[in-house]
Amino acid sequence: MRNTVSGKNMLNNFLKEHAYRLSQISFRGSNLTTLPLRNISGMLHMGTITIGTPPQEFQVLFDTGSSFLWVPSISCKSSMCSTRARFRHLLSSTFRSTNVTFRITYESGRIKGIVVRDTVRIGDLVSTDQLFGLSTEENGFEGLPFEGILGLNYPNISSAGPIPIFDNLMKQGALSEPVFAFYLNKSKQEGSVVMFGGVDQRYYEGELNWIPLIKPGRWTIHMDRISMRREVIACSDGCEAIVDTGTAAIRGPSTLVNNIQKLIGAKPRGSKHCVPCSAVNTLPSIIFTINSISYTVPAQAYILKGSRGRCYSTFQGHTMSSSTETWILGDVFLSQYFSVFDRGNDRIGLAQAV
Repeated sequence: MRNTVSGKNMLNNFLKEHAYRLSQISFRGSNLTTLPLRNISGMLHMGTITIGTPPQEFQVLFDTGSSFLWVPSISCKSSMCSTRARFRHLLSSTFRSTNVTFRITYESGRIKGIVVRDTVRIGDLVSTDQLFGLSTEENGFEGLPFEGILGLNYPNISSAGPIPIFDNLMKQGALSEPVFAFYLNKSKQEGSVVMFGGVDQRYYEGELNWIPLIKPGRWTIHMDRISMRREVIACSDGCEAIVDTGTAAIRGPSTLVNNIQKLIGAKPRGSKHCVPCSAVNTLPSIIFTINSISYTVPAQAYILKGSRGRCYSTFQGHTMSSSTETWILGDVFLSQYFSVFDRGNDRIGLAQAV
């Protein structure tokens, strides 16, 4: 039916007239797997998975900006590896090696290693014979306590990489619905969760607002504008926004971010932009308009208090080369809004977090 109406250019009209009701996404009581996440210094969130037989535990970052799962190998000699849990492949009876190597460059570091197979568990979800990476060399990631990254993006279309774990779980019929969702609590270390296979309504209020992806294949949506005190301050002609749980900050083109820093009175101090902590309660909210709906981020969310009592802006410039203006909505934005990533319908749902 979907293909038929799509072929006749009727799909958008059909979806408008027959809105996707919340009841079509399973709620608590269905096969919903909820995994607690721990807040790292008010910014990123990580949770525990296990790999191998018997299971070995790893603290990983659940990242919608990448597609690959990796953890450190016991043979990793980098200084970053020495302080973290490393996978001991000889202790796992279900481990299988491959002859494939990998390299990944992230915003905060780069790694290389080998691709292997083993059983991976996220709560009560089990992905058998899962391809993932064991890092043999790591650079960067200083000060970040997670041991690995679990990518939740679409499979990498541009390269024949391993099938991501979420795709494997879908293929193996482990999920009642092809969705996952995040509730990120910035103010407390505990309390954040990631859920798979459905949505728990207790974590948000009001309706979920659905936003179609610009193109199936990555978690990128269209944003109408960014405004403050009723003035448009960025994204004036519309822009792209990547919804990324693996990024802490709100990132945008450097010139536009520098303008926002000036508007909120943030002064450069080393690699950060600081504001007087006494000014936080008087700073205006910044409004991100998406699909004609306003998503407000108050100063208490976009200004972070550091360990030395200084307050700094969580807006950061990026150097992405793109023909279109692109923003990255990281955990600073997502701590305000419950987010649902719907692979079945290629869209993202946002609602006010409780």
